[in-house]
Amino acid sequence: MAVMQILIDGDPRLRQKATKVRRVDDELRRIAADMWETMLDADGVGLAGPQVGVMRRIITVHVAAGMDDEDDPEYSYILINPEIVRGYGDVAALEGCLSIPGWAGEVVRREHVTVKAMDLDNNPVRIKAHGYLARVLQHEIDHLDGILYTDRMAPDAKLISVSDEELDEEAALLSHS
Repeated sequence: MAVMQILIDGDPRLRQKATKVRRVDDELRRIAADMWETMLDADGVGLAGPQVGVMRRIITVHVAAGMDDEDDPEYSYILINPEIVRGYGDVAALEGCLSIPGWAGEVVRREHVTVKAMDLDNNPVRIKAHGYLARVLQHEIDHLDGILYTDRMAPDAKLISVSDEELDEEAALLSHS
């Protein structure tokens, strides 16, 4: 496994739509492992193929236990061709992005989503998510369509310059209010 370079806003690949994966093979499994290592190395909770120059519909997600409630489990996924098939309820919270380091902005997203995808063994997967996990899934799926969280912010909203620690504290406050 290897840590990949994360593309920064301004790179045109972040604005391109990723191509659908026909079938998972050993090469894509290797890419997935490298993406996973890259996400963890960057202290991220999600990473999409286009963020590392892989223009295929693949995301990695790792949400620590207790993000919404103390008894919430840890969630770890590598998803191929993920798509949101259902969503309801709106909630605003701060978001950051590995491709826009040092900045955060308030984004309204669905509180509950159902996502369908494939796993690394070409099996169908269906995930019902709420709260922080739902937000992460929506954020990463947006990357597959060339959409950054800044595109989802209200027209009058401002980006906030933050350190990683400040973003964690602010996101926790907003996501629980």
